[in-house]
Amino acid sequence: MPKLERHFFVCQTQRPPMAKPSCGPRGSAELLNALNEALAKHPEIWGKVAVTACGCLGPCFDGPSIVVYPEGVWYQGLKLNQLQEVIDAHMVGGKPVDSLVYKWPD
Repeated sequence: MPKLERHFFVCQTQRPPMAKPSCGPRGSAELLNALNEALAKHPEIWGKVAVTACGCLGPCFDGPSIVVYPEGVWYQGLKLNQLQEVIDAHMVGGKPVDSLVYKWPD
């Protein structure tokens, strides 16, 4: 099996409406589906890139959250119309999209 080069984790946490914000109601399921569909369209990266649904990643107020390992690159608050750039550059090309990478607060 080829070495896994990148692993996209997409938070799917769904909290009740009056609780702390969560990624689920902010479109994380659509992002997860789009990443999986993109992976399916690129057999050249099968076995090299993985996409996994996960629980809370932490920065709930800025979600939906995606973290890519082993680089430790975070994307926060992405919309579907921004995801194609991440797919083309990072998922397929291996280069994070600097303009969309999450800037952690000091």
